[in-house]
Amino acid sequence: MTTTRLTDPSPLDPTTALPVLEALDLAKTFTMHLQGGVRLPVLSGVRFTLYPGECAVLDGPSGIGKSTILKMIHGTYGIDSGALLLRGPDGAVTDLARADDRTMLRLRRTTLGYVSQFLRCVPRVPTLDVVAEPLLSARVPPEDARRRAGHLLERLRVPTGLWMLPPATFSGGEKQRVNIARGFVSDHPVLLLDEPTASLDAANRAEVVDLIEDQKAAGAAILAIFHDPRVRAEVADRLIDVGVFVPSGAVRSGRVPSGAGRSGPVPSGVENEESR
Repeated sequence: MTTTRLTDPSPLDPTTALPVLEALDLAKTFTMHLQGGVRLPVLSGVRFTLYPGECAVLDGPSGIGKSTILKMIHGTYGIDSGALLLRGPDGAVTDLARADDRTMLRLRRTTLGYVSQFLRCVPRVPTLDVVAEPLLSARVPPEDARRRAGHLLERLRVPTGLWMLPPATFSGGEKQRVNIARGFVSDHPVLLLDEPTASLDAANRAEVVDLIEDQKAAGAAILAIFHDPRVRAEVADRLIDVGVFVPSGAVRSGRVPSGAGRSGPVPSGVENEESR
């Protein structure tokens, strides 16, 4: 795979920071396999750049394609065309639009974090291990991994009595706090957040805001979706208007049409969210 380097300086600190993520004319189309293979364009010409230490927020009404962009970056959805350049900790840049399964799995372990809207985990695994799993996969010693997981669960007010129970039976808010803890535990250089505060009360929303600010201060680049205007106002350094990337007459992609399927490669082991 060809390696390149991103060179544009950050508007936050032009003397030191280089972009860690750059989208260049990305396009996404859903194929309606149950309706004769009709192709529905949902995004085209997606262009933006993300820098260390900032939180950029994807802006637009529900269903316009914000979550689709995050899933394209994470590799859950294929990319039809364009380039998506991710700079790793070593400075080398990978085009995620052309990355193979093995590369995507490696980047998820080392560089690319993701907090989805819903917690999905292996049944019967204790909550503490669900949160620690990204660290364990990165070969962090189990004792250290569980200590860091416990610290985040405490910050997010998950009672210690629940830590050894699987989160499948938790409330929606408890599951989302476990989900957030899992997403933040690894300190990835790039963090994707898809409505992390949607199921939280005011106290836990404030804690998530603090976690985001901590990550920004540590140099993480964050791309997020927030429908809560209060949270968005507190954490967003800038907004990216997704509406300008929607082709005229395109289907809104917040919920994938029934029968739609991927039109690009998807890493093995990833749940097929497009067919739900």
